[in-house]
Amino acid sequence: MIYLDYSATTPVRKEVLDTFVTASTKFIGNPNSLHKLGVAAKKLIDASTDQIASILKIKPSEIIYTSGASESNNMAIKGIASKYKNRGNHIITTSLEHSSIYGPLNYLTEQGFEVDFVKLDEFGRVDIDDLKSLMRDTTILVSVSAVNSELGIKQPIEEIGVMLKKYPKCFFHVDMTQAVGKIPVSFEDVDLASFSAHKFYGVKGIGILFKKENINIEPLIHGGKSTTVYRSGTPAPALISSLSKALRLIYENLDKHIEEIEKKNKYLQDNLIKYDQVFINSNIYSIPHILNISIIGIKPETMLHALEEHDVYISTQSACSTGASSKAVLAVTNNEKRANSSIRISLSHLTTLEELETFMGVFDECYHHLKVR
Repeated sequence: MIYLDYSATTPVRKEVLDTFVTASTKFIGNPNSLHKLGVAAKKLIDASTDQIASILKIKPSEIIYTSGASESNNMAIKGIASKYKNRGNHIITTSLEHSSIYGPLNYLTEQGFEVDFVKLDEFGRVDIDDLKSLMRDTTILVSVSAVNSELGIKQPIEEIGVMLKKYPKCFFHVDMTQAVGKIPVSFEDVDLASFSAHKFYGVKGIGILFKKENINIEPLIHGGKSTTVYRSGTPAPALISSLSKALRLIYENLDKHIEEIEKKNKYLQDNLIKYDQVFINSNIYSIPHILNISIIGIKPETMLHALEEHDVYISTQSACSTGASSKAVLAVTNNEKRANSSIRISLSHLTTLEELETFMGVFDECYHHLKVR
């Protein structure tokens, strides 16, 4: 099997799974309980939270555990909108966001909120001047993904964050799902940030919403204090400790992994541009982990299933996207043919050169068999 869909999800590391199993079997108490089993489980959670905070250079009190990035995104957007609706009803985002951003935004428009989309430059990055022009006295939230999930385009988060400090009534939310564990990130200039463990070799079902401690949000789930007053429910020691383990392990060799993946990405690009119907959609601002291409004349799902027959796995768009055409590719390339024929190859430090050589052989066979003559 050749797996090239790491941006959709990553395999759980053995060490992380071991931590999950150990915590599940040895820390059986409810962390909210006052007896010693509950106290032991709470201590495990507290230690894990301290480690996460130390790695990310944030405060333990700024960590809210969720079921994943989609819940974190919903909590951030709906939570700010509900808590600060007395300040205004205007939100700004981009045309390169995940469906878990557009879902709550669509919901809020039905509740009377207004949403604007900031212009992008030729590389798909936020036009800061246009963002400034969109800001109003009623703007309460700007939500921008750090890295787009389809093309891998990295946004100027620090520059946006610094600019938004001039608007104290507006909060800045960043979807860091495709950034944490892949590239260095900073939470200094953002107010809220979302990410999920299964993107960096952790267990599915656990994510985090970072929220600066001076900010209040309305919870999605009410019912009393858990690890925080902002998200009720019995805390999950096994999931939390395994997330902490996954984060620590991935950060140990982050720079080395980036360098390795850059070489693998270059190998693919050097070989793929030789095909006359292949166009590279990712650009100089894309992280190396994601390579988006269009194969004109071949439907994305047709190529996906052709590769699958050879036990090779890639993706069309983001795993959570709907529809045949990629809105993100269209927004960046302004080319409908490329938007209608894009696929995503996503890489890992686990990807080997031998796998990519095999992939290119399989790709060549499928390409020549499927292409329009």
